[in-house]
Amino acid sequence: MLKKICAAVGGFVIRSCHDTGRIMQLFLDTAARLKNADARETIRQMSRLGADSLPIVLMTILFTGMVFALQTATEFVRFGAASSVGGIVAIALGRELVPVLTGVVVAGRIGAAIAAELGTMKVTEQIDALKVMATNPITYLVVPRFLSAVLMMPVLIVFANGIGNIGGWVVAHYYAGISNFTYVNSIKVFADIFDVTGGMLKSMVFGGIIAIVASHKGLGAKQGAEGVGLATTESVVLSIILIFIANYFLSAVLYV
Repeated sequence: MLKKICAAVGGFVIRSCHDTGRIMQLFLDTAARLKNADARETIRQMSRLGADSLPIVLMTILFTGMVFALQTATEFVRFGAASSVGGIVAIALGRELVPVLTGVVVAGRIGAAIAAELGTMKVTEQIDALKVMATNPITYLVVPRFLSAVLMMPVLIVFANGIGNIGGWVVAHYYAGISNFTYVNSIKVFADIFDVTGGMLKSMVFGGIIAIVASHKGLGAKQGAEGVGLATTESVVLSIILIFIANYFLSAVLYV
């Protein structure tokens, strides 16, 4: 029994180290080929990741800001701290909620799409066809997706912060009775621009994680439809886990 447990744990550790090494190698290869990125393909991917993802991101963050304001405004008004609600909502959204939730939404939408697309190309031997035509798959497929994710995530963060704070204001004003001046002044007093720019920096890292992990899983997909589905699922799960892990260390560096 103990032998089986040790074998299972050891196998998991070995597979994890193997995957980590391959992901890091893919990241280094991608970084080395950024200068060779195809501009047209990069812009197309930016449209897919940015403009096409904007509605679902805005809807998610709008109701997140509303719920957060609903929970904080009720308690703060009870204790006579209504003048702090706007600042607390803005800081929480800018530093943590908006970057992390946007990363999770993009991982579920774009990360899954990248993994499925590249996985399908892998199992149908389109990747091998690119190699036969002397086209590097990383330069042609991974680099544009990586660049678009890194560049468009901060743009999504700007819009998401705006809509999240609007949602918080609506609830604070019409539900808790906090005046417009009190809410806006609270943001000016407690929050600063780095609360937003810090979240934008974090989102760039999250975008890179999503693109690299999804590309790694897609390019390593096993044969058959089941292999593509498994690669897609693993991509989303691993991306979300890494986003939360990276968020802790980035928060410690940027804010603490």
